[in-house]
Amino acid sequence: MHPNALLEACTELVRLTLKFEHPADAVVSKFFRDYRKTYAFGPRERAALAETTYNVLRNKLRYDHLAPSGSGPKERRLAILGFADHLQVGANRQGKPSYNPLDFLFGALNKQEAAWLEACAKVQTSDLLERHRHNLPEWLVEPLKAQVGDGFWPLVAQLNSSAPLDLRVNTFTDKREDVQKELKVAGIQATPTPFSPWGLRIQGKPALSQLDLFSRGAVEVQDEGSQLLALLLDAKRGEMVCDFCAGAGGKTLAIGASMRSTGRLYAFDTSGHRLEALKPRLARSKLSNVHPAAIAHERDDRIKRLSGKMDRVLVDAPCSGLGTLRRNPDLKWRQSPQSVAELTVKQMAILASAARLLKSGGRLVYATCSLLPEENEAIAQAFSAAHPEFTPLSVSETLQALKVTDAASLCSADGLYLRLWPHLHASDGFFAAAWTAK
Repeated sequence: MHPNALLEACTELVRLTLKFEHPADAVVSKFFRDYRKTYAFGPRERAALAETTYNVLRNKLRYDHLAPSGSGPKERRLAILGFADHLQVGANRQGKPSYNPLDFLFGALNKQEAAWLEACAKVQTSDLLERHRHNLPEWLVEPLKAQVGDGFWPLVAQLNSSAPLDLRVNTFTDKREDVQKELKVAGIQATPTPFSPWGLRIQGKPALSQLDLFSRGAVEVQDEGSQLLALLLDAKRGEMVCDFCAGAGGKTLAIGASMRSTGRLYAFDTSGHRLEALKPRLARSKLSNVHPAAIAHERDDRIKRLSGKMDRVLVDAPCSGLGTLRRNPDLKWRQSPQSVAELTVKQMAILASAARLLKSGGRLVYATCSLLPEENEAIAQAFSAAHPEFTPLSVSETLQALKVTDAASLCSADGLYLRLWPHLHASDGFFAAAWTAK
């Protein structure tokens, strides 16, 4: 594809994404569908377009600072900066190249743009203002600094980088070491995740969907942190279990495998569309104990009929998603203090409703992929205060009993909560609290 055409496509995709009307991954996918005949994208072009757009989202404040010194439409200037970073990162992965990785991009630039890009490349990051280095909205900076202290800049570095690819091995049908060997035969190097006993980690983005082990359901893409949430629930054979906010079912399938496809596992969600995405994954998994069900709200009659009958309930609550910025960098620009405040009201209501499902002795797990204490510790503490019939569990002790390596390092200082951080644990940011029903 000619560099002019590729930069033109990048510019249009950046323009559409920065409207922030829809999630970035949805905008990118729709763009590929809408323009597949116009540009005839191949795999390399798709990767360049996606990474350029995500670079703009990750580095938006720094790019906004550099862009005014250039010429032409702002979206084009942002796309040039994002594309340049994409090319340089790719070259660094291959070792020291014998060519200038920006030569391809320069083929699409006029002299003024080329001179501007060269000037931008000479700007030292250390000379920039703090906001242009952390690339975070100001409302998010202080809460993160308050929690991680000196770890703020290592955290920023991780949040502004792309995540590796984590797989969960379907232990109902396969063993991790066997899948690892099968991936190696396919030319894919995978290493066991350090904490989850089900996980394998891959660098890069291989075409997994073309592999037999994917089509037969031996693996699913799932971040290690998400796997640990399912592990924490510790669902047993033959139990009655509910994944209260199942979404597309990643944790549902992990729970079903840990139950060895026995018992009954309900997958509730208010979005029928998300549950539809579970169906092909469920078919691949070979699980027969999963029962997806769309509900209208957290007080749905289906929930009332199951009150007091569940052994385990997982509430992976709707949240800001700010722990997933490595994968979803648009969220830091699409969320706000107001949207977080609205989410906390929903989180409390959902957790209280889900808790009614538990029988005496049952386990309740509340989880988010947020970094903010108001969505995490504050919700857990408020629930404990309002529901003395639930006894808080030490997540650290629970994970130790499950033989999770270095479990205490995954938790808050008091051991009460799971607290995963990208810069400490190489996972997305996750929180979890657990209780036993009296």
